[in-house]
Amino acid sequence: MINVTVWNEYLHEREPGRVAEVYPNGIHQAIAEGIQADDLRIRTATMDQLEHGLTEEVLKETDVLLWWGHMGHDQVSDEIVNRVHERVLKGMGLIVLHSGHFSKIFKKLMGTSCDLRWREVGEKERLWVVDPAHPIVEGIGPYFELPHEEMYGEHFDIPAPDELVLVSWFEGGEVFRSGCTYHRGQGKVFYFRPGHETYPTYYDENVLRVIANAVRWAAPRHGALPIYGHNQPLEDIRTPNPLEA
Repeated sequence: MINVTVWNEYLHEREPGRVAEVYPNGIHQAIAEGIQADDLRIRTATMDQLEHGLTEEVLKETDVLLWWGHMGHDQVSDEIVNRVHERVLKGMGLIVLHSGHFSKIFKKLMGTSCDLRWREVGEKERLWVVDPAHPIVEGIGPYFELPHEEMYGEHFDIPAPDELVLVSWFEGGEVFRSGCTYHRGQGKVFYFRPGHETYPTYYDENVLRVIANAVRWAAPRHGALPIYGHNQPLEDIRTPNPLEA
């Protein structure tokens, strides 16, 4: 069983208008319901909860954390960001969605500005699978399309991905690295581009399949733990020490 926490700042949906109509129970709830499966135990957390819903206990019980944020990036406590960062380095998976590219945690893990070009006119997005053998795109065809999305365009200021899984093309002509994997410490990170709040992207079966696949890919594999610090030799050292000569 994989323990999943879906985190959402949950600000847009509380204001009257299009976002509340599309996601009346919040983006986090739409994702949680959309990826439900027998092998996933899912909980949600939002920024207004105690410690943003990401207490030490919650994170200790989380194998994979999903992160959606936009208008509240600066409101996220640095203490919580550092807590999540430490958990990723120790093996927790992290899936960063759409505008989460500008979140404190993603920028901290990437070490770059994570900036990009954007345009919101509701144009078509075609997502091409460029690594068809990757488990994150299992069950996905050569490409899938979203009829309306916000455009993100290159240059995307991120480190070169460990694996590039998906590339987007937009009706206006731009392309974008929209599915990128990274390893940070013992943890796996996946950035997935689609998900603008005014469009029903998180009801799309292909988007949900990619997210669910990414959860399983990012889940910790409990192998040998790394050993750091001063270490005793495994064999006798017979080389003369020049400092003792």
